[in-house]
Amino acid sequence: MLRLDKLTKQYKTGDLALKDIELEIPDGQVMALIGPSGAGKSTLIRCVNRLVEPTSGKISLNDLELTTLSQGQLRKARRRMGMIFQEYALVERLTVMENVLSGRLGYVGFWRSYFRKFPQSDIDEAFRLLERVGLDHMANKRADELSGGQRQRVGICRALIQNPELLLVDEPTASLDPKTSRQIMRLIRELCHERKLSAIINIHDVLLAQMFSERIVGLQLGEIVYDGPPDGMSPDVLTQIYGEEDWEATIEKVDDEDEAENVDVSASADAEPS
Repeated sequence: MLRLDKLTKQYKTGDLALKDIELEIPDGQVMALIGPSGAGKSTLIRCVNRLVEPTSGKISLNDLELTTLSQGQLRKARRRMGMIFQEYALVERLTVMENVLSGRLGYVGFWRSYFRKFPQSDIDEAFRLLERVGLDHMANKRADELSGGQRQRVGICRALIQNPELLLVDEPTASLDPKTSRQIMRLIRELCHERKLSAIINIHDVLLAQMFSERIVGLQLGEIVYDGPPDGMSPDVLTQIYGEEDWEATIEKVDDEDEAENVDVSASADAEPS
């Protein structure tokens, strides 16, 4: 379980990005984080793994309080948190397999990682993950030969090979077309359920949040203004989060025509253009 207790972040400029955030995320829950630009969504995710240092409050991941750790202890603790980035953060000149295995760098010694001499068990797990997301046949392709959806799948594999307890996902669909966005969100949800893995997904698309999360937290100016189920996203709630707007179209349930896409991502991975 992830627990945030009165988490606050104030920047040196005086801007208050987060104010007394109280959250508990049970094991296996996929939670979507929504809100307008500047609401504090990315700051919250980055405070959890301390890429941004909180001003005050506590962050606990199961038995470990993260806010009190030294830098050395924090490096070890970050192994327990997988990060999936908006811009994929792959090394372009490396192969798909090498990018996935980079998720194990915290577990092997310097020289083994320098010469890319990973244990066979890590290589086997990388192949299993790539097969699960439909990219096993692309293991030796360079990252710069992949489409956006394929790159994001590699990023997902890299995060999962850490064997994390928590996934922190920052705008995973921002650079993707609508169909690929649904495939990626469905894949993240299924992998979390398969592994009983908690996830916080910062996402700008309300419909995707409704379709693929079990819980939605809405931020407005660094404070939680909604915390509840996806079907509670009424026009009034969305107005509270985002301000005045006609939200009727936004909260229509998507006709899930792509249920047919369903989870056969291996077929769709082949179809994506490079």
